[in-house]
Amino acid sequence: MHTTPQERLKKLGYELPAVPAPAGSYVPAVRSGNLIFTAGQLPLQEGRLHTRGRVGEEVSIEEAREAARICALNALAAAAEQASGLDKISRIVRVGGFVASAPGFERQPEVLNGASELLGTIFGEAGTHARTAVGVCALPFGSPVEVELVVEVSG
Repeated sequence: MHTTPQERLKKLGYELPAVPAPAGSYVPAVRSGNLIFTAGQLPLQEGRLHTRGRVGEEVSIEEAREAARICALNALAAAAEQASGLDKISRIVRVGGFVASAPGFERQPEVLNGASELLGTIFGEAGTHARTAVGVCALPFGSPVEVELVVEVSG
């Protein structure tokens, strides 16, 4: 039986949050043709950061993986709003991820796996994507992770 991304999301116990308000002069997502590009999303839940600090110092890899999942959900919410629904997203094309990293921390790909694995579970084969995982010294508001998406829409 074929299940939709929305059904799989619900089965995982998640729901798309409200799209976080931009923290600057930009919009959460832009559609160009059949692609939607999201702004970088932080791990905000109900307007508050899930966790703060640099990975490898104040934040563990598992905490950062969970933060990456939350970022991915926020980015999906922004993309779904532009697409007129989550089920209109036909493919995850690219994930860009930034990890606020302690000096010497080199495990950024493990952190971003939190987002990538969630997207793969929600979208199946259409959730496989290209990805960048970059370590940075700091992110807005002390966030440990920021994630942006490029998605393809049908119709």
